[in-house]
Amino acid sequence: MMRALPTIIQGGMGAGVSDWRLARSVSLAGQLGVVAGTALDLILIRRLQIGDACGSMRRALDHLPLPGVAQRIIDRYFVPGGKPPAKRFAAKPILSAAPGKPLLELLIASNFAEVFLAKEGHDHPVGINYLEKIQLPTLPSLFGAMLAGVDYVLMGAGIPIAIPEAIERLAAGRPAELRLDVRDAAAGCDFRTHFDPASVSDGGTPELARPRFLAIIASTTVATALLRKATGPIDGFVVEGHSAGGHNAPPRGRVQMSAEGEPIYGERDVPDLAALVALGLPFWLAGSFGHPQSIDVARGLGAVGIQVGTAFAYCEESGLKPELKAKVLALSAQGEARVFTDPLASPTGFPFKVVDLPDTLSDPAVYEDRKRTCDLGYLRHAYCRPDGTLGWRCSAEPASDFERKGGDPKETSSRKCVCNGLMANIGLGQVLDNGEYEPALVTSGDDVATVAEFLAPGARSYSASDVIRRLIPS
Repeated sequence: MMRALPTIIQGGMGAGVSDWRLARSVSLAGQLGVVAGTALDLILIRRLQIGDACGSMRRALDHLPLPGVAQRIIDRYFVPGGKPPAKRFAAKPILSAAPGKPLLELLIASNFAEVFLAKEGHDHPVGINYLEKIQLPTLPSLFGAMLAGVDYVLMGAGIPIAIPEAIERLAAGRPAELRLDVRDAAAGCDFRTHFDPASVSDGGTPELARPRFLAIIASTTVATALLRKATGPIDGFVVEGHSAGGHNAPPRGRVQMSAEGEPIYGERDVPDLAALVALGLPFWLAGSFGHPQSIDVARGLGAVGIQVGTAFAYCEESGLKPELKAKVLALSAQGEARVFTDPLASPTGFPFKVVDLPDTLSDPAVYEDRKRTCDLGYLRHAYCRPDGTLGWRCSAEPASDFERKGGDPKETSSRKCVCNGLMANIGLGQVLDNGEYEPALVTSGDDVATVAEFLAPGARSYSASDVIRRLIPS
């Protein structure tokens, strides 16, 4: 049965912020709840190491239809009662083009668990959001989410041409592959990552329901290219403007900077919505649409509805640390919340919106004091070594390491460790050698300036349903 399209899509804000609790709350309210699919393998094992106090992770893993996988993960990572606060989190295998079975199982199980919990106890649709720039975990992650019955897959931060076909192949229980973006590769070199569902299911190839696929785009040009080049079906688009949080598409054409050092967006960066309407697929508008009347405005422009991120990021159900929510809401209420579109912060090279917040990596003193490291590796990019093999480097790692691997040392200037910062945002930051924790790196859209408007008079917090009621008044 084909369901009606949602009016509101809850954005897939930073790793673990759009967690299963938030997505479940939004779906129960009749809109599309979306879990963030980034770094779920790491989030799962850290939740297990702090004790999984509510038992949700273990309950979800108990339903994983891959015999023995859940128990192997629990045996390796679960700490009854939680690890001592001063003890470092145990590491997991780092991503590679040919991951071993333990990492494959972890990727599948973690994506399954997050979607399972978001869908638990109801039959409303749930989506998952991935970044095209993070290629290595995509195929097993998709498979895990589809095992849990995910209804929508959303992907941005790149042009996801190969994803629709991969979804179709995985739904049919067939092997899938993705071409890797590799720097310094000689002409004709072709590196790929592969995943076969039979490799983790004792030779069985379960047929799964195909989720709808929504590509997150910034221009009609990208939408047209996707429809022309993708070999599987695209079911719609989320059109994300440069005021949206997280990673933004860079300005088109020659990049110019403001006096404050932010990229300047112009007329060329405004999508041609009339041309998008002509493509005949549903679309949702994102970026500063978290306000009353936004739905009417979006529909007047031909959209089905809106995607909203920032308003949900600071609601009670999101995974953001409560103290960070409180600080940002207080700043917003005082008219002092500010976001800086940082052209250098992210190792991806995409502009990245960072909330100006004391004691986080937005503070130059905190950034300079942090010892550079790359121990998580989600935003590393592949490069081809002189001998033709794959190497991995990250412009946020120590500059000497990056240069030794053939990287331009200029690329390391002002780069921030987004991976560790996002874990700190959700209370899962690593313990450092000095006993302190990795500093946070909070990202939001421009709407953070007015997000306190969702607070009732005298209130210090608000719920996901409060957001929906304000955006869709009865």
